[in-house]
Amino acid sequence: MDMKTDTKHFLCEISDGIATVALDRPERKNPLTFDSYAELRDWFRDLHYSDDVKAVVFASNGGNFSSGGDVHDIIGPLTRMSMKELLTFTRMTGDLVKAIVNCGKPVIAAIDGICVGAGAIIAMASDLRIGTPEAKTAFLFTRVGLAGCDMGACAILPRIIGQGRAAELLYTGRSMSADEGERWGFFNRLVAGDDLAPAARDLAARIAAGPNFGNMMTKTMLAQEWSMSIEQAIEAEAQAQAICMQTADFERAFNAFVAKEKPVFEGN
Repeated sequence: MDMKTDTKHFLCEISDGIATVALDRPERKNPLTFDSYAELRDWFRDLHYSDDVKAVVFASNGGNFSSGGDVHDIIGPLTRMSMKELLTFTRMTGDLVKAIVNCGKPVIAAIDGICVGAGAIIAMASDLRIGTPEAKTAFLFTRVGLAGCDMGACAILPRIIGQGRAAELLYTGRSMSADEGERWGFFNRLVAGDDLAPAARDLAARIAAGPNFGNMMTKTMLAQEWSMSIEQAIEAEAQAQAICMQTADFERAFNAFVAKEKPVFEGN
């Protein structure tokens, strides 16, 4: 199945096996709406079954990544909803995180400027993060009277930056500077603003040129092994690697090594 690019509530472009998506309300610093939440969730769910996309860049737009849930389009209506309606909404937002984690393709967040609330969660749920010195990341849920435990933050963020640092950000809602983010391991690296898009695409291209079935298996195991013992993880990886050893890409790599050539992977 080929992925659609005629999305209505976010930008999407696919070329050379790399999908670049971005929220498209730069004048508002790219907030999320009910519609963009749902369409992103469905797009990432479908991505699991796609053969034309090998890696994803979730890009910034107009100097910002995302300002999170739109105050007028989301926050206001939430104050008037019933408990059942609220739970439907919070489950839907969590489904976006699950869709990103389970999409089978490496996702790179390219973060410039504002990256807060649900925007910070999307960055957190990505596999890799490249930022600029201007990136400001905040899990600001407590600042709007809510808990810090939103969309998997209490499970995922401590695994990236550590329990104490995550606790500080989730309790206070304060902004994490780009320098802190790099030192703490949230960002894989920082680049100048003009270099952000090329750096993210270069990294995506490097990953996309690899064994894509193997990349899918790596992403799968990174997620599944959170809840495994060491013994279970080792056995699961033995099974996963045995499956990968049956792929043509494994044989291609061997033949290229023997011929002293660089392997060209085809994803099967």
